[in-house]
Amino acid sequence: MILTVASSLKPEIAKCALLIVTLSLTHCHGHCISFTPFIILLLLPLNLFLSLHINHWLTLGYTIFLCKKMTKIFVLLLCLLLAASGSVNCSVEKDKIQIFELKKGDLSLKVSNWGASILSLLLPDKNGKLGDVVLGYESVKDYTNDTTYFGAIVGRVANRIGGAQFTLDGVHYKLVANEGNNTLHGGARGFSDVLWKVKRYQREGPSPSITFSYHSVDGEQGFPGDLIVTVSYILTGKNQLIILMKGKALNKPTPVNLANHAYWNLGGHNSGNILNEAVQIFGSKITLVDSKLIPTGKFASVKGTAYDFLKPQIVGSRINQLAETKGYDINYVLDGEKKIKLAAIVQDKKSGRVLQLYTNAPGLQFYTGNYVKDQKGKDGYVYQSHAGLCLESQAFPDSVNHPNFPSTIVTPEKPYKHYMLFKFSTKYPYISSK
Repeated sequence: MILTVASSLKPEIAKCALLIVTLSLTHCHGHCISFTPFIILLLLPLNLFLSLHINHWLTLGYTIFLCKKMTKIFVLLLCLLLAASGSVNCSVEKDKIQIFELKKGDLSLKVSNWGASILSLLLPDKNGKLGDVVLGYESVKDYTNDTTYFGAIVGRVANRIGGAQFTLDGVHYKLVANEGNNTLHGGARGFSDVLWKVKRYQREGPSPSITFSYHSVDGEQGFPGDLIVTVSYILTGKNQLIILMKGKALNKPTPVNLANHAYWNLGGHNSGNILNEAVQIFGSKITLVDSKLIPTGKFASVKGTAYDFLKPQIVGSRINQLAETKGYDINYVLDGEKKIKLAAIVQDKKSGRVLQLYTNAPGLQFYTGNYVKDQKGKDGYVYQSHAGLCLESQAFPDSVNHPNFPSTIVTPEKPYKHYMLFKFSTKYPYISSK
């Protein structure tokens, strides 16, 4: 019982509560209770710098709990502390934009509940020097006016829906158009522009993690049905990041396609452009698009074209062939039948950093930040075109209007799950194999 109660408290309050219980039990003799615990109760709020980790207090409290009975008065004190904490799983203020950090070894990730966004990721280079490899803004408030989707979770449907409309089960749905006549990344106010709730938060430990949730209501941006979505960021293994996205339709079938829109620059967010980075994409076909980047429903082989990354290629080596889009912005059909497959590898020779992306998604949008211009970012650095690249594993764009594409329809009986695993290292050059 003590573990259950303590785990629901803010870490600082939990420490106080468990120490109170510990000292109280030590001083309890029958029905006689020492005044020491009451003094501790008054003093502890002034000492929230306690250095012991919450798990140490849990262990100590639980050990003594097994030895002695807790008196009614201290159950009451513990309940009062629980009430004071707001009965939440982490120190989160409701309806406020906040920053949360996860740390494991040399890996340090900062995220926000605004758009469930990645704000920064610190990684060592080949010399052990830490660097931030994600583009972003100096202030978390700047993300509320963002037009580049820096680090955000985009949805309800990522990428584009042609004509901002679709028909599902005989019902025609008209969406909010926010890119000409089309819908991009969920509409004018997609999942990247809302405040998510924090369900769980564990800053450190064997697998530091945070889980955000959002309830998208029926009719939001024109999409049908209530939808509950969650996004978890998990640090695991050695320099590995998992992003797990889930969705559950509550009452109607609806299209769902979530994607993470982080802009990566393995040389460091302020190192210039990514044109000298080497990229390998395990997709032998692309979904062809029209002049507005809406899929035509047809596929094309990448072999012999500027889109061929089946073997590692320098990003800037053929980018001039894509004058119309000013760079790469295309969906790759990922090869392989495995449930979790290697989708892409990025290598930065100067820093020695390597990124490998694994996913269960059928597609990967490769975008080279073609329209980033004069964006003032972290540390005052100003980002320009090609300052970062995006690896957005996803369902195919405009799938809801193309029956030959893998379905994105989620029902109450068929939930949504999207898995991404990033493995970071400094093993350059990386010898790839499927």
